Amino acid sequence: MFAVAGRQCAALFRRRIHLHSCIRDFPESLAQKQPCFPLSSKDVHMLYQPNQFYSRLLEIIRRARRRIFLSSLYIGSEERELIGALDTALHENPGLHVYLTLDYNRSTRPGPSSPILAILPLLRNHERRVHVSLFRSPRLNALMAKVIPPRFNEGWGTWHAKIYGADDEVIISGANLNRSYFTNRQDRYWHFTSQPTLTDYCFSFLRTVAGFSYQISCSGSVSTEPEIRWPNPSVKPWKIQPLVEHSLSTFQDSQLASTSLPTTCNTTNDVLLFPIIQGGQFNIRQEEHTVSMLFDRLAVHTTPDVPKPHLNLTSGYFSLYRSYQDLILKSSMGCDILVASPKANGFYGSPGLSGLIPEGYTLLEQRFMRAVRNAGRDAGSSKNPSNTVRLSEWAREGWTYHAKGIWLSPSIGSPPILSLFGSTNLNSRSTNLDTELSFVLLTSSEALQKNLHDEVNGLWNWAMPWRGANRNVRWRTKTIVGMVDGML
Repeated sequence: MFAVAGRQCAALFRRRIHLHSCIRDFPESLAQKQPCFPLSSKDVHMLYQPNQFYSRLLEIIRRARRRIFLSSLYIGSEERELIGALDTALHENPGLHVYLTLDYNRSTRPGPSSPILAILPLLRNHERRVHVSLFRSPRLNALMAKVIPPRFNEGWGTWHAKIYGADDEVIISGANLNRSYFTNRQDRYWHFTSQPTLTDYCFSFLRTVAGFSYQISCSGSVSTEPEIRWPNPSVKPWKIQPLVEHSLSTFQDSQLASTSLPTTCNTTNDVLLFPIIQGGQFNIRQEEHTVSMLFDRLAVHTTPDVPKPHLNLTSGYFSLYRSYQDLILKSSMGCDILVASPKANGFYGSPGLSGLIPEGYTLLEQRFMRAVRNAGRDAGSSKNPSNTVRLSEWAREGWTYHAKGIWLSPSIGSPPILSLFGSTNLNSRSTNLDTELSFVLLTSSEALQKNLHDEVNGLWNWAMPWRGANRNVRWRTKTIVGMVDGML
């Protein structure tokens, strides 16, 4: 049994806990579609720096007694301390099992630094208690998989969910398990403690996906290569779309209806948490529906005689999904957007075509700001400062930027009361190609609202005015962006 029955949970929460009028009906509307977890803010811990994330990750691994489940794009080939912590936990706890869910193409890049090789010691030492699943996007069919070279094959979609759990606690982030994400690559990090229902949800989500993923084993204590097998010979890996759509939809529906309404309300539960799955290639578009619903509800409850709500939005890879652009530009809210500067883009300085990616995002930013100006929403033409759309860029010497998400405040300058966080980059790729798990959190806790406010300020402390309008974008980059379109 998992989440409280959605609509009833939100209605009870709204009766007992005060929510701002600007989102008055949103929780109940959302809870008709999504599972709902009522939590206490004392069990919600926000982390702000990569080293804090890494330290907390190692802590929950060391505390684990029953299960550890890690979901990421990949595990870096040099992460010996992380692998060592998992190995030690398995040695010290005979009943412990470790579950890894990773992306197939990213994890099986050829060469001595292939990420999959980092996992071999765990498989050799604890094969029956280490379960490795590699999810492969079915957009890449058999012929394409032979033709498209490694690294570029990830353009057709990846496993992108970032979930790091042990026993009854879980960290939700957008960060991968690689050295830069532990040191100088900025992201967002949420740690939920004493949450058996939430962690069961996350674990069950990953085990559902494992049924449509390659499984890894390692024969013999001296094996240097993993054995990779497809679990279901009756269906080809590139023809799993209808099966995945059915399984994930059934899974989410079962969570929505899994628990009856409690007879009493725990007044310490001042947080609502809604998980949302986005898998565009499987016709699962819960993030899209959620964001659209939020804007619809805000439009209904925004009146001329009260301050307008304010939105903060960020993405390290800013190619904002077209429907989200339209929602922002058609709304009456102000919106501050933070993007990575070219040097803070993870592909800056990469060899070959990938080195053009930061310039490609500059092009997409220029197009977006052109649309902002055409809508009369930029700082130069807007007659109402409260509905201005501003673009800033994040720059910190020696760091890259990978944070993503949304914060909603009742008015400009006030603490956020809602946030969307998780793996989504809010772009066309996240919407249509990658498989994502994100969360919407609403709270009436002043302490948690302050933490959200601190998070926004901490990210925007490294912001500077957007300079993309003056950057040159070469024709070669424009041509490539036109060819790859929604893959950025």
